[in-house]
Amino acid sequence: MSVLVVNSGSSSVKFQLVEPSSGESLASGLVEQIGEPEGRIVLEFRGEETEKRREIADHGAGLSAAFEMLRDAGVELGSEVTAVGHRVVHGGEVFFRPTLIDDDVLKKIADLSELAPLHNPPNVLGIEVARHQLPDVPHVAVFDTAFFHGLPDAAKTYAIDRDVAQAHGIRRYGFHGTSHEYVSQQVAQFFGRADLNQIVLHLGNGASASAIRAGDPIDTSMGLTPLEGLVMGTRSGDIDPGVVMHLRRSAGMDVDEIDELLNRRSGLKGLAGVNDFRVLGQRIDDGDADAQLAYDVYIHRLRKYIGAYMLALGRLDVIAFTAGVGENSTGVRADALANLEGFGIEIDADRNALRSKDIRAISADSSTVTVLVVPTNEELAIARAAETVAQNID
Repeated sequence: MSVLVVNSGSSSVKFQLVEPSSGESLASGLVEQIGEPEGRIVLEFRGEETEKRREIADHGAGLSAAFEMLRDAGVELGSEVTAVGHRVVHGGEVFFRPTLIDDDVLKKIADLSELAPLHNPPNVLGIEVARHQLPDVPHVAVFDTAFFHGLPDAAKTYAIDRDVAQAHGIRRYGFHGTSHEYVSQQVAQFFGRADLNQIVLHLGNGASASAIRAGDPIDTSMGLTPLEGLVMGTRSGDIDPGVVMHLRRSAGMDVDEIDELLNRRSGLKGLAGVNDFRVLGQRIDDGDADAQLAYDVYIHRLRKYIGAYMLALGRLDVIAFTAGVGENSTGVRADALANLEGFGIEIDADRNALRSKDIRAISADSSTVTVLVVPTNEELAIARAAETVAQNID
């Protein structure tokens, strides 16, 4: 028996069939280029990869095609799937734990699209299609913001007029919460201790940092939206709010144009023209000054957050790198923590160079702060959350 995990994005849908108790991925796939003349559906099942190219008009057509491929591969979705777990980016103040989806819950998720216009609408589409395809299976929403719901008031509050903030739901919500929670739990299990002070660095195309004290987050870099914080693949991260007004007045850009600029044409892509770290590294090796500057800005911002969270925590036990860049870029890890021996942080170059799919320490024996690489597994976390909710349905 397994849980189907669905992550419905703006132009793609990821899905995975997970056995929650063992953590085994039974099947996984990707539907991409939705709405383009030629879409692509890839399914990996029992060690074999199947690819189909066809026009995918919308999310409904994409998910329907994915389910068809699963059935053709021999997966009996109706009998083998005990629950469907849906990644939902924004839960607002309303949702802060895994939630069984009914019509009312779905409407509330849709209403929260005002807070996440790029993310919640495709999340809702994925839920609608999956509920239609599998109407007799419990569907559970797992929210990216849930882990950070209980942030301390000082960390979650923006210094703007409080009546305006309350009226419009403006606060720090934080994102990548499923990953930060999963990784921090893996770290606690690795040490057999729950009282650790950790900095978790989720570094992918989207990137975020969190400060976690004894399992509870006390701060995180993303805010009202996933735009705030670290420099990312295509997002600016922290920026003077005055830039928005300046662009409106001097460049005549409207809100949508500025939104597009900061979310899709900024970050590494805005500075260097690429947001793939492998390509960025090649360009740096070739002497590309723009690529080098983009990398330097990325590392500079990352180090600022590490320093701020060290101070916020008071005592630091662990720094954990995770997600695509965090797990695979030896250079980012080394540069982010360079010359911090005076703070008890030192990476061992040989350990850092090793590759593994397992959690591993890369810090030197002399380092008082343990530095770990921790593979994240948001799909497994979502699957286990969905299974727990499904098992407790009256």
